[in-house]
Amino acid sequence: MANEVTDPQHESAGAWAKKYCLASRLVMESVLRPHDLGPTQWYVLYHVATVGEISQRDLAALLQVERATLTGVVAALVRKGLLVQEPSRTDQRQKMLRLTPAGAALWPKLPDPIALILGTAFDDIAASEVETTVHVLRTATGKLHDLLSKGTP
Repeated sequence: MANEVTDPQHESAGAWAKKYCLASRLVMESVLRPHDLGPTQWYVLYHVATVGEISQRDLAALLQVERATLTGVVAALVRKGLLVQEPSRTDQRQKMLRLTPAGAALWPKLPDPIALILGTAFDDIAASEVETTVHVLRTATGKLHDLLSKGTP
């Protein structure tokens, strides 16, 4: 990038993690756009296809999204005929999600944007370097969550 600022904050691990996240999201959106899906819709389908029937509350926690956000995503997938949302048989307050026959037929035909991103981004990078990167980011993220749980200073 020709005019990129090169001060230490813009070259930090956090800055590069954000740039990676944004680039990954753009790739994911471009791969899914022809299938009329967004990234969060793909993640919902991924988890429902992988796990099978799952409660919407559990899925919100798994995806770490607000319940209101997930409600809109699920409603869109229901409208598209890919997902069924029904009350739980054991607790009518809970909504259970599962693929429709159309969703089950579409799932194996969808590209895997995560595999594409990982295969492209980390191609020719030693596994040990990737493991170190994961370790550093996992540790740093944990420390920030610990900070938040103690209250912001």
